[in-house]
Amino acid sequence: MTQLSDNEIIGNAVQLVNEGLRVTFPVKGYSMLPFIIGGVESVDLVKPGHPKVGDVVLAWVEGCRYVVHRIIRIEGEQVTLMGDGNIAGVEHCRLDEVAALAVNVVTRRGKHLPLYAPWRVKASRLWWRLLPVRRWILGVYRRTWLKVKLKY
Repeated sequence: MTQLSDNEIIGNAVQLVNEGLRVTFPVKGYSMLPFIIGGVESVDLVKPGHPKVGDVVLAWVEGCRYVVHRIIRIEGEQVTLMGDGNIAGVEHCRLDEVAALAVNVVTRRGKHLPLYAPWRVKASRLWWRLLPVRRWILGVYRRTWLKVKLKY
């Protein structure tokens, strides 16, 4: 049995998205906390269209790996991304390297929650403004609410 690498699996998902299919894709890690819980929740991916600031996308960054992060800046063809759960560090790609747009968060119970519901858009904008204090908010979140969510 041949094992595929993560990049090969993601590449296959991107191919399906490019064919017009919606793909539900698991998210790893905690870089998108508090909006997406890696290892627990997934995202529905669709063809990206015209990405804009605030979109959560699957992108090929730094020429070496895929990430699911939020677009924080677009300058010409250059895109800057940052995970909501990150307190520093950004990734870069070109617009044509944005492979898919995340449209829903899929809970472990299979519920598809719109990623761009008005309250989520407002919350993500507020979260961006809280960047200087995210470290402490995320610390409390991981020690309290996240533990509660992971139990269920």
